[in-house]
Amino acid sequence: MRRLFLIFMLIIVTIGGFAAPMVQKPGPKRLSNDSSKMILRNFDKEKIKAYTEQPEFSYKETPPEGRSLWSRFWRWFWDWFSRILENEVSGGLIKYGIIIALVGLVVFIIMKAMGLDLKIFTGKSKAIDVPYSESLENIHEINFRSEIEKAVAAGNYRLAVRLFYLHSLKVMNDNQMISWQPEKTNQTYVEEIADPDKRKQFGALTTRFEYIWYGEFFIDKESFAEVKSDFDRFNRRGA
Repeated sequence: MRRLFLIFMLIIVTIGGFAAPMVQKPGPKRLSNDSSKMILRNFDKEKIKAYTEQPEFSYKETPPEGRSLWSRFWRWFWDWFSRILENEVSGGLIKYGIIIALVGLVVFIIMKAMGLDLKIFTGKSKAIDVPYSESLENIHEINFRSEIEKAVAAGNYRLAVRLFYLHSLKVMNDNQMISWQPEKTNQTYVEEIADPDKRKQFGALTTRFEYIWYGEFFIDKESFAEVKSDFDRFNRRGA
C-alpha cells in the first residue's frame, strides 16, 4: 500500500514538472509613442530689452555721483576685503585671526576688571618689596594674623605664603622643634626637626615656599588656598 502511494506521488510530481514550462509569463508592456504635437516657443527679445532698461531690474551697484574720495576709498577697501574673505585660504586665516583677537581682547578686559596680574602668562609675578625675611627679621615681633590678612586682602598671595612660612618657624621654635637663629638657612631648620614625618612635611613646605617666593612664580587665589591648608595642617600637628 505504501509502495502504491509513493508511485502515485511520483507520477503527480512528474506531470507537474512537465506542465510548469507550459505556463507562460506575461510579456512586458509596450509603451505607446507620444503623438501629441509640440509647440516651440521663443522669448520675446523686445520685451527682454525693455525689462533690462527698467531700474527695478538693474542689480548692478554703481556708486552714486558726487561721492567723496574718502567714501570711494572705503568702498574700494570693503570690496577688496570681501574678495579676500571669499578666498578659501586667506579668508579662513583672516576669520580665525579675528576670532583669536576678539577672544584675547575679552580675556584681557576680564583680567583687568578682576585686577589679576597679567604676569600669569609668563609664569612670574611682579616683585614685591616686603620688610620680612625668614633669616634676618625677628619672627617674634611680627603680628602674623594681622599681616597675613592684609596681604590676602591686597591680593599679595606670594607675600601671604612667605608670612605663613615665617609663622611655621615661630610655631616650631615655640614648641622646641627647632632653635631659631637669624643666620640659619631654611635647610638647616629642616635638618633640625627630629621627627621624620614632620621633617618630611616641613621639607615639602620649604620647597613649595622657595618655589613660590624665590622663583617669583604666579600664585592665584585657588592655589593659595591649597598652600594655606597645608601650612595650617602642619602648624596644628606641630603645636
